[in-house]
Amino acid sequence: MNPQVNPLMNLLPIVLIFIVFYFLLIRPQKKSQDDHKKMVESLKKNDEVITSGGIHGTITNVKDTTVTLKVDDNVKVEIQRNCIASIKRKASD
Repeated sequence: MNPQVNPLMNLLPIVLIFIVFYFLLIRPQKKSQDDHKKMVESLKKNDEVITSGGIHGTITNVKDTTVTLKVDDNVKVEIQRNCIASIKRKASD
């Protein structure tokens, strides 16, 4: 006699794998993306930032999709807002 196996029991390992992937990969990545989006939206003049390419500069102008960075005396670079990797120091309010 061969006992019948519940078909839902066959799906249990797949469901468990998905749950593990969600908590170890998907959820932390989404949180990181949300944090970066909030940081980019809060950029303002005189913030000292680091770009994803490693350029350090101070924001001199903020537009809808771009910011202008002062990287040295008489050197300004316009870059996309989403290329800002981190803020070194917030502008004092």
